[in-house]
Amino acid sequence: MKKRDILRFGAALSAAAACGIAQAQTTPIKFQLDWRFEGPAALFLTPAAKGYFKNAGLDVTIDAGNGSGGAVTRVASGTYDIGFADLAAVMEFHANNPDAPNKPVAIMMVYNNTPASVMALKKSGITKPADLNGKKMGAPVFDAGRRAFPIFQKANGITNVTWTAMDPPLRETMLARGDVDAITGFTFTSLLNLEARGVKAEDVVVLPYPQYGVKLYGNVIIATPKIIKENPAAVKAFLAAFTRGAKDVMANPESAIADVKARDGIINTALETRRLKLAIDTVINSPDARAEGFGQINAGRLALMASQVSDAFNTKTRVNPDVVWNGSFLPPKAELNSVLPAPKK
Repeated sequence: MKKRDILRFGAALSAAAACGIAQAQTTPIKFQLDWRFEGPAALFLTPAAKGYFKNAGLDVTIDAGNGSGGAVTRVASGTYDIGFADLAAVMEFHANNPDAPNKPVAIMMVYNNTPASVMALKKSGITKPADLNGKKMGAPVFDAGRRAFPIFQKANGITNVTWTAMDPPLRETMLARGDVDAITGFTFTSLLNLEARGVKAEDVVVLPYPQYGVKLYGNVIIATPKIIKENPAAVKAFLAAFTRGAKDVMANPESAIADVKARDGIINTALETRRLKLAIDTVINSPDARAEGFGQINAGRLALMASQVSDAFNTKTRVNPDVVWNGSFLPPKAELNSVLPAPKK
């Protein structure tokens, strides 16, 4: 072998070794969404598609979910490292499983206000919470709005309702055909699902929880104590990459929907763009979010929610707000506060 060939061979070996080292330094992260690949999933799919996670040294796989309860359970089991779930579901898990070895911890606020609302058709005569007295309501048993309804009920003096349970795909159908008087659900999910079933938006009454005395936080990014303890750098890198991607989504939701379409080719692009924009306007870029800062929480509000969840969910032990939240991995406040666009005039 000639000298120059030996040098080339050595250089190739060095490059291969360097590549191997780089690959070895990439941290695999299994991420669990709370729901299907719909508009709001762009918050996570866009930073993945743009390579932000990869550039941060993370190999992130994102799976669709079937509800916050499932996301919390899967992260608690260790099947997933990080997930996205309703904070009330995280609190409930903590309080009902005090001895669980791997209770998920909330590490970043995304939906500063709960997306839950009560929805009814105008022809029902329901225009305000008090009109729900004696009415028949419907929702899946695990629906976040249904679970938190006792808080809404107490805040608005509602004395009695009866509940009908159904699978998620039937919720809006049953309301549209009059099987129930009202439903609970995430506004940006149920309102658009009703439209898909032929119900006009102007024929729907929406009673958002935050506008009727229920200042619950919504969805948060959660992580296992294991990854927090063993690889805090990966947790910090994930949140930094997510923040960068979220800023892109806020600035251009129309473009971000393409990343959702890439994961689920049968979605209705126009519908999911509207769903994403509705989520941004109502629960992500809300007045409360702008006041507290994107990704962050207010300690007093968190403590109040912990007390309300303990009562409404009748948990085995009281929720301790100090153990369900860990904001130490968040990017700098200046970076977080640059995510939210200026409010529409």
